[in-house]
Parts: sequence; structure tokens; C-alpha cells
Amino acid sequence: MIFTEYRNTFRWVMIVASFIMVSLILWKTYEFFQHFKEEERVKMENWSFAQKELSKTGDLDVNIGELPIEILQSNKTTPMIKVNQDGSFDSNNIDEKKANDSLYIQKLIAKFRNENAPIEIRYQNEVLSTIYYGNSPLLNRLKYYPLALILIIILFGAVVFFFYRSNKNATQNKLWSGMAKETAHQIGTPLSSLIGWTEILKSEKVNPDYIIEIEKDVDRLQTITERFSKIGSIPVLEVSNIIEETIDAYDYLKSRSSKLIDFEIITPGGEIPVKLNKQLYSWVIENLVKNAIDAMKGRGKLTVEISQLENNVKVSVSDTGKGIPKSQFKKIFEPGFTTKKRGWGLGLSLTKRIIEDFHNGKIKVLQSEINKGTTIQIALTRAV
Repeated sequence: MIFTEYRNTFRWVMIVASFIMVSLILWKTYEFFQHFKEEERVKMENWSFAQKELSKTGDLDVNIGELPIEILQSNKTTPMIKVNQDGSFDSNNIDEKKANDSLYIQKLIAKFRNENAPIEIRYQNEVLSTIYYGNSPLLNRLKYYPLALILIIILFGAVVFFFYRSNKNATQNKLWSGMAKETAHQIGTPLSSLIGWTEILKSEKVNPDYIIEIEKDVDRLQTITERFSKIGSIPVLEVSNIIEETIDAYDYLKSRSSKLIDFEIITPGGEIPVKLNKQLYSWVIENLVKNAIDAMKGRGKLTVEISQLENNVKVSVSDTGKGIPKSQFKKIFEPGFTTKKRGWGLGLSLTKRIIEDFHNGKIKVLQSEINKGTTIQIALTRAV
């Protein structure tokens, strides 16, 4: 119970602690890099000292001891260029094929000067030569190690972010599912009572026209109940003729809408089988048609078109309404987003969930122009 209550705090403490640990590793790596760089500096100063001792004699046959020669021969990794007083140069640990290229050597000297301060070899207050040296291969590899750690931090942060986001979305989905099931349950109780009262009214010889209208509303409530019960769980998909299902949902709203709207439906001949949940798919069409009617403020032309391309089936709902800015093409499908004064912003978000999560399809704003109209398109896969 205590862990559940404070788990968000615990989660953030772990995240902050992880970032602190990685930051300390980065700092220690930087310190190690600087220390290693100083060690190489000392090694090159020793090398320059040995070179100065060798320069005192100008002849290797003179007995100067073995130590300076051993020091000179010990550098097998650090790239360096020794520029002599007369302008000639000697190189060590440089690509032999390019060692005689003066232009390449000049570029290396400029690079080495940026990496490390040059070391002058002096004898009797006279500069005999200057040593330019770069970072050893090991030091270069170590230089990129902090970048790798920074990349790890970024990846770690991305994983944490997506985990937190997916966890939040999962919680929201559970809440939506629970609310949908509870709504279906709450509607079911008075609905059963209404069905009973309808049967009683039939026996009381009430005007049949009244009974017919009541039964239509009862059927509508049953449809709504089924929709909410299915949106709160994994719905069953059955192979259905998408043309017939679209026309049924379209005709229902057409008969109950303003006569100032010019309705048109365009369909290909024959049947197009698609795996659908009929109740949820009809909800999608109704939501899109209602939004189109609202966008036109009850006056204009509404077109529903079904087309087929190989294995894909596309259903487009077009209106001549106020249009949608391009910046809002994706936002309109987010929960809570609405341009209506009394809207909840749930219709299109539920539509997107029904199409993409339950039917493995796609829904998008195909095109829209301000004060000219909008077309929203659904793409589904044809059943084999």
C-alpha cells in the first residue's frame, strides 16, 4: 500500500539517481582523460630531453649512455613531427606513404598545435628544433567515450519517457474502457424497463404510430449500449459488406438531418468484404457525418465515397464546411480537442481508436481548405 502510494515519487527518485550516476561517470572519465593527456605530455617532454642530450654530441657513436636512445625508441604510439632549425623535419608514428608530403605535414602540424602545445628543444639558449605531437590512438578513442555516454543518457531518457508515456496511455485506456463498460451497464437497466413498458403499451391499445416511434428510440438505445460495451473490450470482427454497412449508417442520419443539406453517396458496384464490427463501424460513419453537418452549420453538400484499390478500401467523407487549418490535421483526433463551444472532443478520438486499434486501419484528414470544405478518409484492408 505504501509503495503504491509513493510509487511515482520512487520512480522519479530512481530516474534522478540514474542521471546523477551517469553524470559522475562522465565527470570521472573527463578527469581520467585529462590525467592521461598530462602523462603523454610528460612522456613527450622526456622524449625532447633525450633528443637534446643526443644533439649535444651530434653523433650516435659518441658514448652518451643508453638511456636517451631507449627513451627515443620507446615512443611507438604518439604521432609527432620534429621541425629542425633549418626547416627540415623528422616524423614518428606517421603514415609512411604521406611522411614526405610537405603539404600533408603542414596540415598535421597545424592539427597537432591545436591538440597540444609544441615543445621546443633548446641548447645554450638556442632553439634547435620544435616538437609537434598529437594524441595517441588510445587517447583519441578515450576522447569519444564521453560522447558515447551522452548518447546512452539520451537513449536512457528516451526509454524512460516512452515507458512513462505508454504507462500513462495504458492507464487512460483502462479508464476509458471502464467508463465505457459502466455507461453500457447504466443504460442497460432503464432500457430493459423501457422495453417492458413498450410491451404494456401495446396491450393497452395505444396508437401504433406512437409504439413504432418508441421502438425506434429503444433500438437506438440498444445500439448505443452495444457500442459502449464493445469499445470497453476487444470487439469481434466479422466479414461484412462495407458498402451495405456504410449505406445503413449514412441513411439513418440522412433521414434525421436538415433538408438544406444535399446528401450524396458514391459506391462501386458489387460487394466489398471487410472484417468489421458493425456497431462500431456505424458509429465511425455517424461521427464523421455529424461532424461534417456541424461544420456546414446545417447547409451545404455532404458526400460519402467508397473506393477500392487492390486490397485497400477507402471511405471518404467530404463536406463544404468551414475547413480545418493544416496545423490541426492531427490535433483533431486527440482526446479533448474540439472547436465547438459545447463539444467534449471525444468523437474523432473514439473514431480513430475504432479504426486504428480495433480494425487495424488508418484515418486522416485527406484535404481541407478554409471556408471550402474538408475530406476525411478511412483506409481498411479488404478481406480475402
